[in-house]
Amino acid sequence: MSQRETKKELRKRLIQKRLILSQKEWLEKSQILCNRLSKYSLFQQAKTVLAYFPIRQEPDLNPLFSNSKTWGFSRCVKKSLIWHSWQPEEPLIQGKYGILEPSPKAPILTHETVDLMLIPAVACDYNGYRLGYGGGFYDRLLNSPQWCHIPTVGIIFEFALIPQLPYESWDQKLKAICTENKLISTYT
Repeated sequence: MSQRETKKELRKRLIQKRLILSQKEWLEKSQILCNRLSKYSLFQQAKTVLAYFPIRQEPDLNPLFSNSKTWGFSRCVKKSLIWHSWQPEEPLIQGKYGILEPSPKAPILTHETVDLMLIPAVACDYNGYRLGYGGGFYDRLLNSPQWCHIPTVGIIFEFALIPQLPYESWDQKLKAICTENKLISTYT
C-alpha cells in the first residue's frame, strides 16, 4: 500500500486483482491454501471451526469441509453475525449480501463451543491486521468479550499480504494468516 492509497482504493485494487484470476488459477491457489491450512496445528486440534463461503473470488475453503469437524457459517442479521452449524449435505440459502448462508433454522453456535475462526479478508499485513469490506461485521465480532479470545486465521491470497495496513484502535490482530505460499503466526 502506497502512502497515498486509501483503504478504499486498496480494497478496490485487491478485489479487482482477485476477480481477474482465471477459474483454474483461483481453484489451484485455494486448494494449495487449504492443504497448508489443514496441516496447521490449531486447525488440526479444532473441533468446531467458523468459516465462510467465498464471494468475489475469496479463497475457496470447500476442500476443507469434508473434514470431520463441526463447521459454522454466519448469517448477517442487522449489523451482526449469527453463527449456525452446517454440514456439506445441508442446503444453503442466499443471504441479503448475496453470500450463501445456512438456514435460519440450523442450530446456532455460541462462543463456548468454537475453537477456531477462519476470517475472510481483502488484505492482511505481517502484524496481523486485516482489511475487510468496510461493513464492520468482523470488527464488531472480534471486539466482543465473548468472541475475542478465540484464535483467528486471516485467509487471503499471497498478493494480498502487504507489509503494513493502516489500522484503527478497534482493529484486533489475527493470530495467524494463511496464504497459498505460507502460514505466518502474527503473535503467540
